[in-house]
Amino acid sequence: MTRSVLVTGCSSGIGQAVAKRMHRGGFTVYATARRPETMAELSHLGIRTLPLDVTDDDSMRSAVSRVERDCGAVDVLVNNAGYGLAGTVEETPLTDVRAQFETNVLGTVRLTQLVLPGMRARGGGTVVNMASIFGRFAVAGGGFYHATKHAVEAVSQALRLEVRRFGVRVVVIEPGPVRTPFGSTYIGTLRQGDEVYGEFRHELVEYYEAIYHRTRRTLPSVLAVDPEQVARVVEKAVCSRRPRQRYPVGALTHGVFALRRLLPDAAFERFLRSEFPAP
Repeated sequence: MTRSVLVTGCSSGIGQAVAKRMHRGGFTVYATARRPETMAELSHLGIRTLPLDVTDDDSMRSAVSRVERDCGAVDVLVNNAGYGLAGTVEETPLTDVRAQFETNVLGTVRLTQLVLPGMRARGGGTVVNMASIFGRFAVAGGGFYHATKHAVEAVSQALRLEVRRFGVRVVVIEPGPVRTPFGSTYIGTLRQGDEVYGEFRHELVEYYEAIYHRTRRTLPSVLAVDPEQVARVVEKAVCSRRPRQRYPVGALTHGVFALRRLLPDAAFERFLRSEFPAP
């Protein structure tokens, strides 16, 4: 039986690459985004597209109901939708913080809640949650975005323990920098604030422009991966008989995670201050 896959955040980047990859692999793919017109290319390829806003419960219910009507259940859920919020902890308005958690954490949780009854009834399924290299540490200027990815890691671990007996697998994908429009959106969320952090904000913009726009050659810009590389890892996890709990993606992620395991906290923080902008 062809398995159904529901992917969120498919207007560009990782979500779009995952939808294409799973479609080529023979899955029945439902690609979703807030604005369906952004998925015209996917629709042209024969991929089914649906509107889905992870901050709107009715929208999520409608999308899940459509897949269950067509296929009986969502066999694979790829929670990819999200965005990055840049800014210091002191200056970022709480309205922005709430919106960040509403999309990146609560949207993931609610959509997962909606697909689990169908997965349990079918006797199995796979939930793939998109975390980040920043799901296991955080750097200056990204505290709230990184906090959402820490939350995704924690929720995924708890969920894995809760649904294992029902045959449902829970997998976390941990990419480093990925060459997508994410960078422009991330930099665009950086608000002007007190001049105390003025120089830091300037350094932060330059740092991420180097990665995503290749304005200069840096280690992260050289080691950034393409969305297709992330999509290959997602497919590998979904198709594995015994998927790992976590899948780091890219040489940079593997290297930094190795340092995190080996170095004491103080030494690892010195490394972060040497490699990432900080006030």
